[in-house]
Amino acid sequence: MNVGLIVTLIVLILVAAVALIILGLRERQQVDPLEARLAEFAERGESASLEEIEMSQSFSERVLIPFANNLGEFALRFTPQRALDQIEKKLERAGNPRGITPTTFFASRFIVAVLIMGVMIFVNSVRGSLFTVKGIGGVLGFSLIGFAIPNMLVESKIARRQDEIRKALPDALDLLTICVEAGLGFEAAMRKVNEKWENELGLAFGRGLREIQLGKVRRDALKDMADRIGASEMDSFIAAVIQSEQLGVSMAKILRIQSDDMRMKRRQRAEEEAQKAPVKMLFPMAFLIFPTIMLVLLGPAGLIMFRQGGF
Repeated sequence: MNVGLIVTLIVLILVAAVALIILGLRERQQVDPLEARLAEFAERGESASLEEIEMSQSFSERVLIPFANNLGEFALRFTPQRALDQIEKKLERAGNPRGITPTTFFASRFIVAVLIMGVMIFVNSVRGSLFTVKGIGGVLGFSLIGFAIPNMLVESKIARRQDEIRKALPDALDLLTICVEAGLGFEAAMRKVNEKWENELGLAFGRGLREIQLGKVRRDALKDMADRIGASEMDSFIAAVIQSEQLGVSMAKILRIQSDDMRMKRRQRAEEEAQKAPVKMLFPMAFLIFPTIMLVLLGPAGLIMFRQGGF
């Protein structure tokens, strides 16, 4: 078996693994799919058995999602409660992407690890190095990397969400300040932000408002909202709002000070990223751009010297 065939098989297996994970971790439906199918048959006036209704569902609804949930529930039995709380907190800070639960998240980690382990076992068996120290170490090492991939994706999602909220916070504070100075209450001003922007910050404000409407104390709802985001700027803003409420300070004045502070921090982050740009560009230029330029400039001269017997 040649190298090209092995590479092709690895690519096909990885593509299939990614497709299965995406299907298994897709957004969970608000209505039970079995109940939805049953209601659909009832509306059309057709009679069908439970088995026929189940077979009418998609493959992911019948096999992948139940398998992932069962695997995750089995893993949760051996997981400490503190780790479960940390995972749930991470998913909350990531914005609960695609409705993933801690059970599904655990299942995805094991599924990715097992799939990558299978690929490495196949490759090492073809190369004849499966039972060597190097082969076993490679299988275990890549399996651990596969186990960590879902966690890395969630961490990346958290960083992107926090960065989006940091960028939107100064403008949102400006709108809050204008609304409060116009005579609206703080909750009504938050509702205006939720209605105007359909971004992560607007969604966070909307969830906080719903918790307040359901009876949670505003101070606790704001603290929970800041904890779900996990950004230092949001923590500072919520702490200032709570302190102004406790001390009786003008809310509009506090919001204007916070808005100016957030805008200054955003400018400082932009300047910091601009200063990092030359360092980040150094490696692509040294290993990609400069060799290409040298090849374009010296390639013709090298070919001429080679044809004339200069080498």
